[in-house]
Amino acid sequence: MRHVVYAIMLGIGLVFSSCTAQKKSNIIIEREFLHDAWERFDYVYSDIEIQSPTTYDLSMDLYFTEEYEYAYFAMDFVVFDANGDPYRARTYNFGLKDENGWKSEQKGGLCHFSLPINKELLLSDAGSYRMQIENRMPITPVMGVRKLTLSTK
Repeated sequence: MRHVVYAIMLGIGLVFSSCTAQKKSNIIIEREFLHDAWERFDYVYSDIEIQSPTTYDLSMDLYFTEEYEYAYFAMDFVVFDANGDPYRARTYNFGLKDENGWKSEQKGGLCHFSLPINKELLLSDAGSYRMQIENRMPITPVMGVRKLTLSTK
């Protein structure tokens, strides 16, 4: 009887751990910045392998501290193919503050923004791709950037 109980507990544990793994599998890039500082040429990237044509709906979560003093955030999102050539590239300027302050609710001293990056990004050829996010702010380091996550929906 004891073995049956252990087997059931093990099965339940595996189910929960597989659910957790699936939940994390949609994350492509995740980065926490040391001392909440992002250097201008500290590119954040991840390499992915594509076996067949794949479409991604990408969004980015950014977390800022009160130390972030700018009303906007500027960045480039670039996808490189296996040869290192730019496959897709786009510059973004996100408005984060207005005359009333942050455009996001603060929780635990952080302002969280969920930002659309690319809807229906098609990677049509099998091979390796690099997804890269480049900080385009004019000051380095940019203080007050806590965390960045790029994920698929």
